[in-house]
Amino acid sequence: MQRHFTSIDESIADFKWQKLFRERWPAYRTWINSSSPFTDNRTSMAALERHMPEMVPIHDHLCRLVGANEQASSFLTGFQPPAYYSSCSQAVCNTDKLQLVRNYDYHMDRFEATLLKTSWHGKRVIASSDCLLGVLDGMNEDGLAVSLTFGGRKVVGFGFGIPFILRYVLEFCSTVEEAVLVLQRVPCHMSYNVTMTDLTGQVRTAQLAPDRIAVIIETPFATNHQGAIEWAENAGFNKTAERAQYLEKILANGLVSGRELTTAFLSPPLYNTQFSEGLGTLYTAVYRPIDKTVQLHWPNESIIQSFDTFTEGTKIIKFETEDLLKGARITEV
Repeated sequence: MQRHFTSIDESIADFKWQKLFRERWPAYRTWINSSSPFTDNRTSMAALERHMPEMVPIHDHLCRLVGANEQASSFLTGFQPPAYYSSCSQAVCNTDKLQLVRNYDYHMDRFEATLLKTSWHGKRVIASSDCLLGVLDGMNEDGLAVSLTFGGRKVVGFGFGIPFILRYVLEFCSTVEEAVLVLQRVPCHMSYNVTMTDLTGQVRTAQLAPDRIAVIIETPFATNHQGAIEWAENAGFNKTAERAQYLEKILANGLVSGRELTTAFLSPPLYNTQFSEGLGTLYTAVYRPIDKTVQLHWPNESIIQSFDTFTEGTKIIKFETEDLLKGARITEV
């Protein structure tokens, strides 16, 4: 199996984002149509204006750019998207280098495979794209780094998709403290864990849910549950407890180096090879707020990007099974 992974640098959304939309929108439209009826644009815009009003101008700009119809316009608000479930692990260490490391485990056919560098509101952001303007993980030029994992609960409620909320966080927040206030305020339509750090080394994990208030903890890692496991079948499939115990153990003494933590994410039990079942590890991201760099790893490939040196291009990534892991190597920044 292989996939093209693309890095795009476009400060103000223009023809490059337009091309991304035209390539990806048909699949997103099919996804929406195969789920429950989409929320009408009037309702979605009202929610956006109420909860994330600063995002209205960029929403309107993107819609004009692609001539969005009502369905596309509603989708681009991020309000009430279809339910989606992923796996993922994430952790922060600050032994030799402050860094946020994450594995993104999801279905390959639903993966945008795009790293975007933007400056939509005057703040530069580098982020892994999802839902065309959402963020799976990313960092802004102020050194705020964030990452999401599914929270392991079936409940779906009123709110926005978490990738859209994380875009809002990176566009308008500079610190973990500011990010926490947003995550406590903006409703999230499913259960997700957001781990974040900033230039000061502050670390928080927010456990978000549509049916209860956000829980903010100092735990520097997250997998796919929130406290007690509530969805046993899902937890058994993605081994969330095993991965959490593993991360807790290696982070316990505070001595794990950044390189060691990255290596751990490229090996079982954190690295997942269940590609045929829709939950393979599609990339490992390492965000370094002090260096202002992001490095994306695969078992035998990597790319390095920064705010000052960002190289556009496409890399062919090959995904294989356990045999590939035997030759995994880490290239340091």
